[in-house]
Amino acid sequence: MLLLLGLCLGLSLCVGSQEEAQSWGHSSEQKTKPLMTEFSVKSTIISRYAFTTVSCRMLNRASEDQDIEFQMQIPAAAFITNFTMLIGDKVYQGEITEREKKSGDRVKEKRNKTTEENGEKGTEIFRASAVIPSKDKAAFFLSYEELLQRRLGKYEHSISVRPQQLSGRLSVDVNILESAGIASLEVLPLHNSRQRGSGRGEDDSGPPPSTVINQNETFANIIFKPTVVQQARIAQNGILGDFIIRYDVNREQSIGDIQVLNGYFVHYFAPKDLPPLPKNVVFVLDSSASMVGTKLRQTKDALFTILHDLRPQDRFSIIGFSNRIKVWKDHLISVTPDSIRDGKVYIHHMSPTGGTDINGALQRAIRLLNKYVAHSGIGDRSVSLIVFLTDGKPTVGETHTLKILNNTREAARGQVCIFTIGIGNDVDFRLLEKLSLENCGLTRRVHEEEDAGSQLIGFYDEIRTPLLSDIRIDYPPSSVVQATKTLFPNYFNGSEIIIAGKLVDRKLDHLHVEVTASNSKKFIILKTDVPVRPQKAGKDVTGSPRPGGDGEGDTNHIERLWSYLTTKELLSSWLQSDDEPEKERLRQRAQALAVSYRFLTPFTSMKLRGPVPRMDGLEEAHGMSAAMGPEPVVQSVRGAGTQPGPLLKKPYQPRIKISKTSVDGDPHFVVDFPLSRLTVCFNIDGQPGDILRLVSDHRDSGVTVNGELIGAPAPPNGHKKQRTYLRTITILINKPERSYLEITPSRVILDGGDRLVLPCNQSVVVGSWGLEVSVSANANVTVTIQGSIAFVILIHLYKKPAPFQRHHLGFYIANSEGLSSNCHGLLGQFLNQDARLTEDPAGPSQNLTHPLLLQVGEGPEAVLTVKGHQVPVVWKQRKIYNGEEQIDCWFARNNAAKLIDGEYKDYLASHPFDTGMTLGRGMSREL
Repeated sequence: MLLLLGLCLGLSLCVGSQEEAQSWGHSSEQKTKPLMTEFSVKSTIISRYAFTTVSCRMLNRASEDQDIEFQMQIPAAAFITNFTMLIGDKVYQGEITEREKKSGDRVKEKRNKTTEENGEKGTEIFRASAVIPSKDKAAFFLSYEELLQRRLGKYEHSISVRPQQLSGRLSVDVNILESAGIASLEVLPLHNSRQRGSGRGEDDSGPPPSTVINQNETFANIIFKPTVVQQARIAQNGILGDFIIRYDVNREQSIGDIQVLNGYFVHYFAPKDLPPLPKNVVFVLDSSASMVGTKLRQTKDALFTILHDLRPQDRFSIIGFSNRIKVWKDHLISVTPDSIRDGKVYIHHMSPTGGTDINGALQRAIRLLNKYVAHSGIGDRSVSLIVFLTDGKPTVGETHTLKILNNTREAARGQVCIFTIGIGNDVDFRLLEKLSLENCGLTRRVHEEEDAGSQLIGFYDEIRTPLLSDIRIDYPPSSVVQATKTLFPNYFNGSEIIIAGKLVDRKLDHLHVEVTASNSKKFIILKTDVPVRPQKAGKDVTGSPRPGGDGEGDTNHIERLWSYLTTKELLSSWLQSDDEPEKERLRQRAQALAVSYRFLTPFTSMKLRGPVPRMDGLEEAHGMSAAMGPEPVVQSVRGAGTQPGPLLKKPYQPRIKISKTSVDGDPHFVVDFPLSRLTVCFNIDGQPGDILRLVSDHRDSGVTVNGELIGAPAPPNGHKKQRTYLRTITILINKPERSYLEITPSRVILDGGDRLVLPCNQSVVVGSWGLEVSVSANANVTVTIQGSIAFVILIHLYKKPAPFQRHHLGFYIANSEGLSSNCHGLLGQFLNQDARLTEDPAGPSQNLTHPLLLQVGEGPEAVLTVKGHQVPVVWKQRKIYNGEEQIDCWFARNNAAKLIDGEYKDYLASHPFDTGMTLGRGMSREL
């Protein structure tokens, strides 16, 4: 016989503190409590998306029926997806259904402790109670899913291990599959922020006792399986704490990690090694009477630490508020040792008194920031933040929640991000949550007994280093539908931007992605075409039939990740909206999606269906499903692969036309004179290590191009002793800002005050003020300067190079309009010149501007007149554009003697960044 005594909120989540969870698992009135024979947690994480199943088995040893309550803490950001009870030979299966609208608000209030934007430190507690017949068994199976968030450079997966009694079989089994590769992994000591009744292991400096870790490049298995003796050493009452795994994945400095599976994609974007954006930050501290004592002291100590962490380019101010608004300075202050000292003195003298004017404090902080940005002119190159800390509700000034929210939103206008921290149990956390949600920030809750100072420092650490602002990620509308949020106000170092969506056509062969953003000095554009190939999903890791989807019967973790993110975003939008019709539309959409994918949310409920007869193998199916491990073949594209050869399925079509004027190959120079319809060519037999001045216009346009030679043996039976190729192209730009580019066949280094490294095996575009660098994967690099100068560098790669072959570059001038008439260099000296042919004295007159195609070999000789030089030339043919085009040209022998000004040695630079030139009008040597 089974009596379902009560499931809190109809088997939905109940929010409660961990103290409330200290006495579950049996009825305190029973003299012989039910015995927990097994407590196990099995988790499978596939590309940051975690499937977790908790199994608990109980035995009623008493001679009478006993009440039993199953209770489990789960991460606040997780969605429960399944719950099943086995009582004796009866099965009760949970079913996610729509919740009636009238009870939605009540549930929302219950869940309002945290949302997915809040601290993962918060937990929510699932409870279910039942009666176990005498001498019978019961089993409980709870499944939930969550997307791990990256904070401070790590993903954290936390599992509550609090069976409330010692268990004969206790285990935690976690599988991690990351196709990008696992960069780091650690298991922390068991953590229990409320230590009542719990202990620690003998050595709490590393993983808990009995933990075993096995891993390779892309897969890790972590097992925690303490014996009863080991459990007792940790906590005799079975409250062991949180088993925490932290890890990170390999990532490229690129457009990110893009994975595609069965019509769905997910895009992880977490660039690194970017210069930090300057911060304009106002610290707003509650100094009302309720902050007296430990809270205010801890907060002051934390702010002392934070002030020392500010960077020289940051600006800051401090506001204390109670019933009065006390501003340290009426403007933002630059970061200096003196200003930090003065700020600490001001904070030290804050004393708790009066009420809480939240509206007035926020308005004053926003005015400070808006005033500074308006007068400094660096708004596009900085981030404006408010760090707001309070322990109470608005009691002075404007106290109406909606008016505070409206006033703040209208003042901030999306230009100021508000990060809020609520301390204790009396804080209006709903208000803080909405303030952050509506103003591009985050919120955290600090419990009364926790250290507010350490929590504040940890929260600030997450936002201390903004790297990008105004991030927009675009996909072709014809290829992608129902993408999650694609606009992000800021990206902070150590975090991650995640977007998921549906592909219109599953047979799509590539997906185009564009990321635009701003950092401290540049407007950045990243572009790539991601190859898409059909993939296979793995077995069901959730332990139950596939919910929704296409009916193929396999679990698509990327599809479930998309549905998770979409549901979270709908819930956030619903929480932010004040428009009732809009709120209702959002509620209906969130509810329909949650029912389809079996997510327990504020708009859905779980009902138990049954009892039904128990089938053989049912326990094993529920207990083992999450531990079976995934078997998907997942496409992972971190912007590009590592193999040589073009990655784009379609050939790259340059946006600008390449001219013939170039140096390529061994090295062969070509100069085009379009007005005369003449093309001239010559060779330079340099030495390995020589640095050739190709374009020298440093004084006028501010542009210099140098090329460094690399040597190789001559091919057999050749007339040369050795070959030389261009290994490195260095482009120096002095206007409007000084910067340089160093290009090799494998990478492009762009340095304009900060250093950016772009691999050449992926397509990417980076733009700054007056400069654009476009890389076409393993094909070419296009450099455009001020819109009037353009160079194209061809990348020559060999799959299996012969001894006389080297990966090398070709340099082509596509647009020279912005170069001055004083431009010089081996190529530059001809850009503003004209040439003409004269008749060969030894032979008859010919149409020398249009010679007939002759057999292989040299044709007729002539004399070329250019820049006042009379140069003997001979007609020949030469291949350019990577051998794709053959041209007719007049060839000047002997290292272009008489054709170029001076001699070959006059064009040798002393180092790659040498901008001087000894030849040409008005030229002088510079460094």
